[in-house]
Amino acid sequence: MSTKVADHVLQRLREWGVEQVFGYPGDGINGLLAAWGRAENEPRFVQSRHEEMSAFQAVGYAKFSGRLGVCAATSGPGAIHLLNGLYDAKLDHVPVLAIVGQTHRTAMGGSYQQEVDLHTLYKDVASEFVETVTVPEQLPNVLDRAIRTAYARRCPTAIIIPGDVQELDYAPPTHEFKMVPSSLDRSAWTAVPSDESVRRAAEILNSGDKVAILVGQGAAGARTEVERIAELLGAGLAKALLGKDVLSDELPYVTGAIGLLGTRPSYELMRDCDTLLTIGSSFPYSQFLPEFGTARGVQIDIDPHMIGMRYPYEVNLVGDAKATLERLLPLIEEGRGREWYDTVCDNVTRWRDVMERRAGLDADPINPEYVTRALDAVLPDDAIVTSDSGSTANWYARHLTMKPGMRGSLSGTLATMGCGVPYAIGAKFAHPDRPAIALVGDGAMQMNGMAELITAAKYRHLWEDPRLVVAVFNNHDLNQVTWELRAMGGAPSFLPSQELPDVQYAAFARSLGLTGIRVEKPEDVEAAWRAALEADGPAVVEFLTDPAVPPIPPHATWDQMEATAASILKGDADRGAMVKRGFKAKVQEFLPGREKKYPPRPRGVRRPVRAGRLPPAAAATPRIGPAPAPLRA
Repeated sequence: MSTKVADHVLQRLREWGVEQVFGYPGDGINGLLAAWGRAENEPRFVQSRHEEMSAFQAVGYAKFSGRLGVCAATSGPGAIHLLNGLYDAKLDHVPVLAIVGQTHRTAMGGSYQQEVDLHTLYKDVASEFVETVTVPEQLPNVLDRAIRTAYARRCPTAIIIPGDVQELDYAPPTHEFKMVPSSLDRSAWTAVPSDESVRRAAEILNSGDKVAILVGQGAAGARTEVERIAELLGAGLAKALLGKDVLSDELPYVTGAIGLLGTRPSYELMRDCDTLLTIGSSFPYSQFLPEFGTARGVQIDIDPHMIGMRYPYEVNLVGDAKATLERLLPLIEEGRGREWYDTVCDNVTRWRDVMERRAGLDADPINPEYVTRALDAVLPDDAIVTSDSGSTANWYARHLTMKPGMRGSLSGTLATMGCGVPYAIGAKFAHPDRPAIALVGDGAMQMNGMAELITAAKYRHLWEDPRLVVAVFNNHDLNQVTWELRAMGGAPSFLPSQELPDVQYAAFARSLGLTGIRVEKPEDVEAAWRAALEADGPAVVEFLTDPAVPPIPPHATWDQMEATAASILKGDADRGAMVKRGFKAKVQEFLPGREKKYPPRPRGVRRPVRAGRLPPAAAATPRIGPAPAPLRA
């Protein structure tokens, strides 16, 4: 039997080390599906319930494996459905390849069924590389280049293969004019900045007395080097959400997440520092970084396209985080004073006490902060945790202690709903020997998480460690947007848009043969977590949580407080509980053990090289930053 184009696609994917493709069938890829049958399902075709979930699973797989995620879909609607997941890959800089079908070449341009201009449709999401294969000889170069580009640029790429082309006999490119040969190899490479720029960066860092470090996912391969430079500089270290698993939260100087979902110590770190070192992060909310003119800055990023943004850095080091830090570390001076370091550590300790007290507050029926805090106590050391977008992301960011070896992620930049469960499924295919836990709101669970439980049930037998725990925070409310309405716009909750129907998530899980646990009382929370983590397969734990527990930002501006008060006066349906829960949560910050403040420098004053610390008398009043930009639930 002759080798078809579709056969060669699968063969080439196997040669690139691709072990599974997340997809959904359709007649636009019938040729590929037939080839999968001939190839005895290698690489494995993982069937989701929806093409968007296939893309999310590919993103989750890529995030947690460091390898290429591949998804496939039919022409027309199938290709369209992939887009949201592919945009998630684009904005979070994840290597994903989309293989999509197209109507036959003979019908193109004829307004045929499911004919969509896929080149135009994909030109933005796969802006680094999208191409249509029209003849067999074109295939190896297009596929190889799409894979190499996805890896090199950390982005989604796409190849479009018309249905009739899939069924043509494969012929390789020949050694002649207007043929483009190809090759498989993708040798490792490392980018490093110049010696002169590294020296300038060291001078800036050595001149600082109060150094803050911000890390993102780009620092993931440089854990040892990041720890070392933090210790040499006596620095505090904050993490962008995508960098939550870069460094252990058990380290005393790690202040946790930064931004609207971040911690008070991270806010204080950025407010009071005189020097900022950013490693592998493009954290977008500059209002949470030091006020312009009060801190000197150095950035390290491997992508020259993303360097120099967000803050007026003096030196921008384009290079791999690990390789760059290895060159920078010998130039960093030791023997730092302890006052700044001790202040950072004291604020971290105090914040942990605040969060523990908040988690222990009464709620009706269950405090969602306690739900996450209870998980933190029993989380396996090799766990992979995913969080959906919404109020659950607040609890993920603030209450989970990342330890060495743990992994975690969420939709960091697109902040799309519906990624938590498919991310966890992708993680299970990346690491079938590790437990995965997804933290999901009831809105995201109703959007698509319930359907993907079917996918988990279908493939559970492939996972060496059978544990996949989906925790549903069931509060009958699209909670993050509800709080944004209150805090950003001063509007009461609009029930027709915000109120969700009550769904029996645990019962649905049981109907699929999975473990299903419904938790209605706080005294049952810890036992439920343990039971789910001891189950012999996927489990759903449904916690009935209180929507009136506020996801309080690390600092509350007067504008936000006034807006929330205005929403109460306008007749918010939950106004009584809001006041009670909000007051109780906020007052925890003012109990004994209040933050230790390091005197900040007056605004606009730059610290000269090697100058001494400013005396306390020169300090300005700590500022309250502007209201943060809203985050989509």
